[in-house]
Amino acid sequence: MSLESLKRIFGTYKPIVAMCHLDPLPGDPKYDKSKGMDYVIDRAHMNLKALQDGGVDAVMFSNEFSLPYLTKVDAVTSMAMARVIGELKDEIRIPFGVNVLWDATASCELAVATGAKFVREIFSGVYASDFGLWDTDAGRTVRRRNELGGADIALMYNILPEASAYLGSRSIEEIARSTVFNCQPDILCVSGATAGSKTDTSILARVKESVRDVPVFANTGVRVETVKEQLGIADGAVVGTAFKRNGDFFDLVDGEKVKEFMDAVFALRK
Repeated sequence: MSLESLKRIFGTYKPIVAMCHLDPLPGDPKYDKSKGMDYVIDRAHMNLKALQDGGVDAVMFSNEFSLPYLTKVDAVTSMAMARVIGELKDEIRIPFGVNVLWDATASCELAVATGAKFVREIFSGVYASDFGLWDTDAGRTVRRRNELGGADIALMYNILPEASAYLGSRSIEEIARSTVFNCQPDILCVSGATAGSKTDTSILARVKESVRDVPVFANTGVRVETVKEQLGIADGAVVGTAFKRNGDFFDLVDGEKVKEFMDAVFALRK
């Protein structure tokens, strides 16, 4: 994907993709049966409104609070996420994507079902993670996306995912180059150790230098005080924790934080 293609998807260069984290869903350990799905939908509605009113370029729906995550999700997770997105669909004014943690195939299936423009996941490589072994099958996942009619859905490959280590001795530059050659990702994502942890700018720069023709995103930890530095290297960013009330990963989005952040981004773009 070229930078022009990136602009066609997100409507701008250096896009900010905001996370719309979903509360625990049916089947998740922390799901609150007494509050039910209406509570999940109401919270997602509040987050979506704050993000869109704050001026973000795109939004990504993720079952972020399904901790601990599954590498192959139960069907109910995708069904619940599809219901949330369906309930909010008339309110969504910007491009949106999905991320079913940590199941690349389920993410692509959900994207096709809901009309999402992009998906972020661990599509390639083998990783030892807090959630077990991630043994991916990029070829099968991409074929599944295409056979469902989703060939136009952009794939964001997380090549340095949170809470994990690549099984092998290759450098991040080698991983980036071979992923681009073998898997043809639309976007590469580089992350910190956990959600909210700063993406290492030195690693970000090394990846960017290695794959000049593919957009590279900072995937975690971008904040208003670091966005200039991060976007000075990256072609875009995924932002979640920085938009939360008191910087609390598990809290709701703070609209004022979103506006402050996006004002800084708009200034950079000028």
